[in-house]
Amino acid sequence: MSHDQPHRGTPHEGAPGAGAAPRNGTPRGGGTTAGKLPGLHVPAGSAAHGPYALSITPEQAGWGYSQLRVLELEPGGSHPLTTGDSEWIVLPLSGGCTVQTQGEIFELQGRDGVFGGVSDFAYVPRDAHAQIASGAGGRFALAGARCERRLPARYGPAPEVPVEARGSGIQAREVRNFAAAGAFACDRLIAVEVLTPGGNWSSYPPHKHDERVPGEESELEEIYYFEIDGGGVGFQRVSPSRPGGADVLAEVRSGDAVLVPDGWHGPSVAEPGHAMYYLNVMAGPAAEREWLIRFHPDHAEGYR
Repeated sequence: MSHDQPHRGTPHEGAPGAGAAPRNGTPRGGGTTAGKLPGLHVPAGSAAHGPYALSITPEQAGWGYSQLRVLELEPGGSHPLTTGDSEWIVLPLSGGCTVQTQGEIFELQGRDGVFGGVSDFAYVPRDAHAQIASGAGGRFALAGARCERRLPARYGPAPEVPVEARGSGIQAREVRNFAAAGAFACDRLIAVEVLTPGGNWSSYPPHKHDERVPGEESELEEIYYFEIDGGGVGFQRVSPSRPGGADVLAEVRSGDAVLVPDGWHGPSVAEPGHAMYYLNVMAGPAAEREWLIRFHPDHAEGYR
């Protein structure tokens, strides 16, 4: 971890998220006015919009591809989704739903909550219309990425989701690779879930994917979305990999998000007695859809 003194929940002045222009030259929104994000740490409710408890667009994040919405539906509720230039995965966080698109109807059984196990999901391509409906109501993550190719709409069965036990000891966590690069076909979108037991560290050792180095590192924007079991807290660290880069130490609670435009990210720390869940949504400019990371030089051993 960097030895720089971090701001808690607020990026350093001059870092992306503090009003500076990120590397793609697009100004980043700041503050809490409508349509803007408060910074790299997005507390629950600060980016709510209409039916979405959380809505993060590429324009708000100041980057080009990754986006995330959390849709809340009352019992019997429904919501139209126009995908535009982006591909989307509808992932139940709690409850089940139907997703109707491209002449297909996908029945998602969902789950009681993110700590209850793996969920099925649906892929909705760009340039499409979809209708999401839930008889019992629920909360649904819409993980998206701007893309070029228009792939077919598909159903992702829960039993086919690869589940990885990563790390050991207090670094042990469960990774649900439902839309990892090698697990489910998308054009640009990469998305996984991580479940960290209370008291453990995950997203560790610190690693990065903010520049393209063929065969070694891919350039990916990333969103972390958190839920904490039992109302606890967690902590998320992002430290600079370049002068003026992303730098944040955030106390995170259920419904919070953290943006990672660049930098060494990790650890994600779970409070003892309170398991931590996070959804990672990633995408980037490279034609190759791959997740290649480099570990911080102080942690060259990688995952243990």
